[in-house]
Amino acid sequence: MVDAKTRPNSGSVEAFLAAVEPPAKREDARVLDALFRRATGQEPVMWGDAIVGYGEYETVYASGREVRWMRSGFSPRKAKHSLYLMGGYCDELAAGERARLLEKLGKHSQGKSCLYINKLADIDIAVLEELVAADWWAMQRIYPPA
Repeated sequence: MVDAKTRPNSGSVEAFLAAVEPPAKREDARVLDALFRRATGQEPVMWGDAIVGYGEYETVYASGREVRWMRSGFSPRKAKHSLYLMGGYCDELAAGERARLLEKLGKHSQGKSCLYINKLADIDIAVLEELVAADWWAMQRIYPPA
């Protein structure tokens, strides 16, 4: 298995969240942490220097590359919060539910496996929690825990 550059480590999630700047972004990050804990039932782990991850899985890409990655997570980046929600991208069944929820979410943008939110005040937090939970269960179905 090839090691990704970003790996889980023993860094303190609490210390990381306490250091997020500015204070409004820090408060959003704490809200996101509580939301992800509820939706996933998992304790967070630091992945690299700036990603808070929940759970993990292993997969093999079509290229044959084997990877280990978090099932879900977020990073309170300076410009926008990056939410790592892979389930809706790699599962056709989850994609429809994801699209329905994104229509109701509020102001956001998307990347291949990321959802970007400037600040939590821009979105419906209940819809976000529903989205994270649906994504989590899609990942559990696609990549059952060992």
